[in-house]
Amino acid sequence: MNPIAQELNDIIKTSNPYIFEMLSDMGKALFFPKGILTQSAEAKQKAGRINATIGIAKEGGHVLSLSSITRYLPGIDPDEYLPYAPSYGIPELRKKWKTELFKKNPSLKNKKSSLPVVTSGITHGISILSDMWIDKNDVIILPDMFWGNYSLTFCVRNSARIVHYSAYDDKLTRFNIESFEKMIREQAKLNDKIITVLNFPHNPTGYSLSKLEIKQIADILIDIAQKGTKVVVGCDDAYFGLFFEDETSKESIFSILAGADKRIVALKIDGATKEDYAWGLRIGFVTYGVHSDNDMVFEALEKKTAGCIRGNISNASHLSQTLLLKSMADENYETYKKEKFELLKNRAHKMREVLKNPKYKGAFDVYPFNSGYFMCIRLKDVNAEQLRLHLLDHYGTGLISMGDKNIRIAFSCLEINDVEPLFDIVLSGINDLRKG
Repeated sequence: MNPIAQELNDIIKTSNPYIFEMLSDMGKALFFPKGILTQSAEAKQKAGRINATIGIAKEGGHVLSLSSITRYLPGIDPDEYLPYAPSYGIPELRKKWKTELFKKNPSLKNKKSSLPVVTSGITHGISILSDMWIDKNDVIILPDMFWGNYSLTFCVRNSARIVHYSAYDDKLTRFNIESFEKMIREQAKLNDKIITVLNFPHNPTGYSLSKLEIKQIADILIDIAQKGTKVVVGCDDAYFGLFFEDETSKESIFSILAGADKRIVALKIDGATKEDYAWGLRIGFVTYGVHSDNDMVFEALEKKTAGCIRGNISNASHLSQTLLLKSMADENYETYKKEKFELLKNRAHKMREVLKNPKYKGAFDVYPFNSGYFMCIRLKDVNAEQLRLHLLDHYGTGLISMGDKNIRIAFSCLEINDVEPLFDIVLSGINDLRKG
């Protein structure tokens, strides 16, 4: 094993040996190299006369650039986006995101966490979770309705095993805490380490937990950790902040799980993708919350994460990070975000209002939704894929089928005046298929 990796492992073992045991084989082997990158960083600080270390081209003391690129970004100096960004991410952005994270999650007050490491989108953050914490045949506990990319990331890439609990009760009135607890406790008896991903607001159903539900889930995970099972929890907070109802918790469950027990590793995976409506910028973050009296453990985990990034994509887009940092520094940043939030909230409320009409009850049930971008319906007696194709071919309407019975609707991209016509079209399509 590389001596740097061994050094990081020793720090983690000394800080909390359970964290080291939870790392995957790749996670144990990862390190951030000291070679060219370290030498270049030292030169940047001390080589005031001549610096011939880094592999970029310069001219007149500035980054060499093409006007055919820079003319489209007249308000930003090319030195702020054309050079490579650090594998960890721009330091100022990492600090700013952590400050905002603690502001948005007041329960983190007086708790310790790592400095967020910048990823190339939230999908990349999920991939880092998989690479660093999941070995072949490790078990991952997920709801029966989940974002399809988890299968590619966890199973195809890292050969994990997914086991499911029922996300909702049979009547579709609430999150199924009982099914979650049953599966967690069953797997805790069979494995010395379990992994679960908690994705709220939920994709595809658009549900977020209440304060009571968050406490119940956290209590279950803390209890099995205290009884001896090691627990890795990925908090997939892709749609964080888009909470539209008063009873919904406005904090991530990461706030409770961070540092809650020595056998729990919590990762908060979030980003600008949905929170800042910047999907194509591909900027996400991974933040660690663990139990340790030694703050060096956080730096060690950051270095392993940066090594994972260095060995994969090298670094996230410098331009995207710069744009996000400038946006967050804008005096109207919160006002702009509030405007877009209200727009999405109004669409969600319009969906609720329309779906109260009893004419839809005989055709489909509605999964609970209170947040995020999506909602789902469960069809009574027609096939979801057949309905999807029928609506596309005969009504020019596109929706997503999931399994035999479920249809996902992205109200995030619907104009508010299209909500009722959409459900009338769905009802017409269902009636068409019933007639054969």
